[in-house]
Amino acid sequence: MTQYFKRFWDETTGDPLTDSWGTSTYYFETDINGDVLRQIEVYSNGRKLKYDSVHIEDEYGGLSQAALDLDGFSEFKIDQQEFEEAWSA
Repeated sequence: MTQYFKRFWDETTGDPLTDSWGTSTYYFETDINGDVLRQIEVYSNGRKLKYDSVHIEDEYGGLSQAALDLDGFSEFKIDQQEFEEAWSA
């Protein structure tokens, strides 16, 4: 069963390449175990990064290698449509 999450981070990345981009909202598509299948990062400056099994990483970051704690993320659950709209935007 695929699950979808959206979570806002009120911190910058701390990374020299992306820290000036501002805060971010992360979107995750996970499998039943919380393993991340697709990930979107939307920054306050308008930049958007997308990762999946075809595009695992780039100079700015990459697909989460750690599974999400599904219990900890339960309050951030969204529907597939909201994720897909962010993915295709």
